[in-house]
Amino acid sequence: MICRPLRPRLARRGAASVEMAVLLPLLAFLVAVGCDYARILYFSQTITNAARNGALYHSDPYAQAESPYKTVAEAALADAPNLNDPNNKPTVATGIGTDAAGQPYVEVSVSYTFRTLTGMPGIRKTVNLVRTVRQARAPVVPQG
Repeated sequence: MICRPLRPRLARRGAASVEMAVLLPLLAFLVAVGCDYARILYFSQTITNAARNGALYHSDPYAQAESPYKTVAEAALADAPNLNDPNNKPTVATGIGTDAAGQPYVEVSVSYTFRTLTGMPGIRKTVNLVRTVRQARAPVVPQG
């Protein structure tokens, strides 16, 4: 068997640079999408918690009397300091109703327009997040 000498690898000298140049836009796109996905999960959880806080405040008239908050919106957004952008404020809507069994309930909806970080094609620039929480109304017991 005859051993041939190894050829120098001069022909593949810039192959890694070319491969990186080809893959870098795709990798950057995936990182941007991953960051926006994580942010949208975080903001949707924050909005869900705000709707829960608002429904809890709105369902108990005794808590309203002793609370430092003056409105349902103020109580709902108390634990959402990351939603205090002056150009993009969340909206809080409330409602009162009765379910099929005749029990009174309160309903609080929080909506927020989420803006993505990137302006890449294929990614929406805004996503409307809406969370609604329905909670049974606390009974009013006469004081006596």
